[in-house]
Amino acid sequence: MKTEINRHINTFVSLLEKKLNTVLKREEMSQATVFHSKSPLFSIAIYGPVSGGRLTGFSHKTYHIDADYLLLHQNKILQRLYSLFGKGKTIYARQTVVARIDKRATADFLEEHHLNAPLTGKYRYGLYHQGELVSIAVFSGGRHMRDQPSDYRSFELLRFCHKSGYRVVGGISKLIRAFAVDFQPNDIMTYVDRDWSQDSSLQTLGFETLGITGVQQYWIMGDQRTPVRNERDLENIQHEQPFGYLRSNAGSTKLLLRF
Repeated sequence: MKTEINRHINTFVSLLEKKLNTVLKREEMSQATVFHSKSPLFSIAIYGPVSGGRLTGFSHKTYHIDADYLLLHQNKILQRLYSLFGKGKTIYARQTVVARIDKRATADFLEEHHLNAPLTGKYRYGLYHQGELVSIAVFSGGRHMRDQPSDYRSFELLRFCHKSGYRVVGGISKLIRAFAVDFQPNDIMTYVDRDWSQDSSLQTLGFETLGITGVQQYWIMGDQRTPVRNERDLENIQHEQPFGYLRSNAGSTKLLLRF
C-alpha cells in the first residue's frame, strides 16, 4: 500500500510541476509529506494512511489532501489545482447561457467533476457554453429562520463546480443572480472546505464570514470513508473495520450572502 501511495504521489507531483512550471520541494513530516512551491507560492500536504488531524502554522495558501483521495481522484485533484492557478481553459460568464438543469444531469456532472459526493439539492442551475454544460450550482429549498420574520427565507448553496479543465470567470456570480431572480432569497449561506481554501473568493461577491465549523472525522479503510460523528460511531466502526484509521479535516468556513 505504501509503495502504491508513493508511486501516485510521485506521478502527481511530476504532473503538477510540469503544468505549473514550478519545482516542488519535498519535506517529510510526522503524518504528512509536504511539498512547497516558491512560485507560485503554496504548499500541498499529503497525509498518509495514519490517524491524525491537519498540520497548521503555514503562512501561505496550503492544500490538504488525504492519500486515499489521491489514489481515487488524482485527475480531479490535478484539474482543480490547474484551474485554481489559472491553467484551465478560460470562459467568461457573459459568453454563457444560464438554465435550470435536472437531477440526472446534475448528478452526472458532479460525479465527473466534483471531489465530494454528489448532492442534487432542490434547485439546480447550469451555465452552457456553445451548448456544453461548463458550470453548475446546486441550492437547497428555502428554510424558515426562528430569529427572522415568518416570510424570511434562507437558502444554502450546496455545490458549485466547473467542468474539469475549465475556469468560468464570473460563473458563480451569474448562477447566484439567476437563482435570486427566480426565488428572491433573503440570504444564501454556504460552507467552504478549509482543506482547500483558507480565504474564500466568495467574499468578493459580498459573502461575509460567520465562523468556522469544527473538524469532521472519517474512518478510512481502503477506498471506503465513513463519517464519525461521536464516540459511539468511532467504537462501532473500529469494531467493524479494525484495520482502518481515523483522519480529521480542517473544518469549513461558514459564509452568508444577504440580499
